[in-house]
Amino acid sequence: MRYFQRRKARIEIVPMIDIMFFLLVFFIMVTLNMIPATGIDSRLPVSTSAERLESPQVVISLDAAGIISVEQQPLALPQLTALLRERGEETRVVIAGAEAAAVGDLIAVMDACRAAGVTRIGMATRTLPP
Repeated sequence: MRYFQRRKARIEIVPMIDIMFFLLVFFIMVTLNMIPATGIDSRLPVSTSAERLESPQVVISLDAAGIISVEQQPLALPQLTALLRERGEETRVVIAGAEAAAVGDLIAVMDACRAAGVTRIGMATRTLPP
């Protein structure tokens, strides 16, 4: 007769908490992988008249030794021009040059951008602390 008796429904909370923690960890890991690398660690030049631009599509890093990299991949100037040609003329580019980078290297990067047809070029700077 006990077989036919109706049991009360129970909601087990411990497995639900385990699933919620699993989902939380999953979303945190996915979010951390979605944050793009913006280049090499360098000391940007200071500007008092800098403006915030729309987010760039390509960030070109130029270090003090003159090494050019995009998405932490070192590139030569012809490779940079080819990469920018593939992305199209409407590509927004920001050059993050180190404070000690040579002006000649900076001009060479800008010339490579222009050779690819890119006209929307910005310079990354930092502002003075208050």
